Amino acid sequence: MKHHLITAAAAISLAISGAAYAQDAHLGHGAAAPSAAAEAFAKANEDMHKAMAVELSGDADRDFVLSMIPHHEGAVAMARIVLEHGKDPEIRALAEEVVKAQEAEIGQMKAWLAKNPD
Repeated sequence: MKHHLITAAAAISLAISGAAYAQDAHLGHGAAAPSAAAEAFAKANEDMHKAMAVELSGDADRDFVLSMIPHHEGAVAMARIVLEHGKDPEIRALAEEVVKAQEAEIGQMKAWLAKNPD
């Protein structure tokens, strides 16, 4: 189940990123301005990618955790946007599960970092 949630979160992230990019690409070509949700998704995606640009240490465990925390935080941010703007009950339920699962994993990774400083 956990793998399916991560896969679903990745699929949602890619679909949202692509939609936001496509919408941005049409601005100035007679297209309507992006919705509040599209703007929020674009910002969440940008913030996530900036935060994932961590300085890698060469320690696979540490690098994984340092990279995955902002990745999961980005998934949580996008899920919260769905909860604010989305209407489909199935996607809203998925977003709630993403928040729950990703926040638990973020806590686990932060705890690991606290036990394993540099």
